Amino acid sequence: MQILAGVHSGALLANYLVVAGGGGGSGAADGSGQGGGGAGGLRSTVTATGGGGTLETPFLVVAGVTYTITVGAGGAGGTITASPGNIGGNGSTSSIVGTGVNITTVGGGGGSYQSGTGVTGGSGGGAEGLLSTPGAGTANEGFAGGNCQVVIAAPYPAGGGGGGGAVGVDGSGSTGGNGGIGVATTISGSSVYYAGGGGGGVGSAGIAGVGGLGGGGAGSNSNTAGTAGTANTGGGGGGGNDVGALASAGGAGGSGVVIINAGALAVSTTGSPSLSGTIYTFTGSGSITF
Repeated sequence: MQILAGVHSGALLANYLVVAGGGGGSGAADGSGQGGGGAGGLRSTVTATGGGGTLETPFLVVAGVTYTITVGAGGAGGTITASPGNIGGNGSTSSIVGTGVNITTVGGGGGSYQSGTGVTGGSGGGAEGLLSTPGAGTANEGFAGGNCQVVIAAPYPAGGGGGGGAVGVDGSGSTGGNGGIGVATTISGSSVYYAGGGGGGVGSAGIAGVGGLGGGGAGSNSNTAGTAGTANTGGGGGGGNDVGALASAGGAGGSGVVIINAGALAVSTTGSPSLSGTIYTFTGSGSITF
């Protein structure tokens, strides 16, 4: 059956996925691992949604109304600096906004620095490896970051950033915490993970945390910066580390994404979304009118 743009009968209900930008991992200070960035908040009407919440409800499309799409940028990674280090930047919000519709997700929280707190976000930033605490997630969007180990000792492993599907893993022993796993949804036509948390960094001779499935970046255990979150997944950036001359910055968070499927073709779009059948994928901001 051919689906013509702007030609449809009856009410249209639009399924959607809205993922905010991921938070950046924190930058180095004082010989300890740095917290991984939290994933961008995730809201979905298909398969599963963020934070272990109930699936979102599709919205009723009004013909002729233009829906504004905002795709949030990832937060910057924390830079190399002296004590207490630099917290990772927060990701930016993503949204679908139009008449009677305002679907917004919160940007991921940045990873924590020494004696600080990871930032609350869609998912929270992980704790730095020395006397720090993780950030909280947002209800129905994501989970909290992971903590540092209870016994504070070298190589000071940091916690992973929270993911859309699970809390970030705590740093433990000589291993930085892994980023929380993201959320798999089939809205694009196949099962894809989004919103993985960033891995926690760790000091000398330690094992850095792995990024959570869904675009989370790995933490660092060397003079290489934490890995950035994958673009258009909302993944958190990996935490840096500091081992004297081997200091490193945190990885940037990955940008978000917005996907809409109303079962019919749009009359017009801006922002050059990709199109597969009636599925519109926005990797940058724009608009859509049915």
